[in-house]
Amino acid sequence: MHLDLWTIALQTVNFVILAGLLYRFLYQPVLGTIEARQAEVQRQYDDAKAIEEKARASLEAIASAREGMAAEREALLAAAAAQAREAGEARLVEARREAQALLDGARATLAGEREHVLGEARRAALDLGAEFARRLLAETPAEVRGAAWIERIEQYLNALPEAEREGLEKQLANGLALTVQVAAPLPEPAAGTWKSRLRRSLGGDIAIVFEVNPDLIAGAELHFPAAVLRLSWRSELQSLRSEIEAHGNAH
Repeated sequence: MHLDLWTIALQTVNFVILAGLLYRFLYQPVLGTIEARQAEVQRQYDDAKAIEEKARASLEAIASAREGMAAEREALLAAAAAQAREAGEARLVEARREAQALLDGARATLAGEREHVLGEARRAALDLGAEFARRLLAETPAEVRGAAWIERIEQYLNALPEAEREGLEKQLANGLALTVQVAAPLPEPAAGTWKSRLRRSLGGDIAIVFEVNPDLIAGAELHFPAAVLRLSWRSELQSLRSEIEAHGNAH
């Protein structure tokens, strides 16, 4: 086999030139394309990873928000339950208070009505007693009634303080008369006895005038010019009636 060096040299030069052309126009562009593709792939990978991280963060945020919402929901439910319980207890207390107020009002009304009925019964009893006493006294001789009452009147006048009795005596000076109201006319002897005993208690020769007032029922009223001494059953009954009315108003 004959080897031609020029041929080998030319082929070597051609190979070098071909290799240089391939490197220049094929290998480098292909290598650049591969590197660009790798860079693009890496970029897409990085973007995907970033998106994944972002999605993971979003999922964690959503999970945390759900937990927070669940906790808030539990808190709201607990607060609502507590508020409802407090409202129920307050309403129960208010209902009890209203029921007690109604009960107290009913008791007060019943007590007031009872006192009113008792007061009416007492007043009716007083009126009935007064009428009964009037009828009994009508059958009693005037002398007997007069003797009992002038004794009581004389004791009352003599028991007055000296200054008060002197004040009554001064009212009858200068001829002013003492008007004695009686429930029934006094016979002449009884009227004379009354005058003498009244003058002895009040002092001096005072003028005395008798008047008949059946409303007194029994007893007498001494009308001085500036004072009245009520010593009759009517005044006693009026005093009892006032006590009954005052007792009824107090309740």
